[in-house]
Amino acid sequence: MIIEIRIYSVGKNKDEWLSTALTEYEKRLKTDAKIHWILCKNDSELEKLVSLELEWIALDPEGKMYSSEDFSQLLHKHIETWGKKLVFVIGSSEGLTPFLKTKAKLLLSLSKLTFTHQITRLILLEQVYRAVQIGKNTPYHK
Repeated sequence: MIIEIRIYSVGKNKDEWLSTALTEYEKRLKTDAKIHWILCKNDSELEKLVSLELEWIALDPEGKMYSSEDFSQLLHKHIETWGKKLVFVIGSSEGLTPFLKTKAKLLLSLSKLTFTHQITRLILLEQVYRAVQIGKNTPYHK
């Protein structure tokens, strides 16, 4: 079963090393997930495009933190309940708009540390890959 993952974010992948790393995780996920990047120019475009989705998980420093195992369970439960589509939203350097925060199905925190939205993309994609591997019980996670 291949799941569709849409990741909305503001800004571009400016650095080659970041594009290379993201591409590597996309390759690793290709038998399990199709990644769609929706990169927006600003917060208002992000809000407009995300509002077309039925539900989403928004990344926010004040959101709930999960262990990798719990995150894996969350993703697999979400897929079972809502189908083979996941939507993640990463805010700009200003954070998420109030609309995106209040309408999100879940506010998820990757850490108490602050990351650029570019680094957040990589951390999120690695954690999605890790969650898939946990679900498959592979040695990657250990």
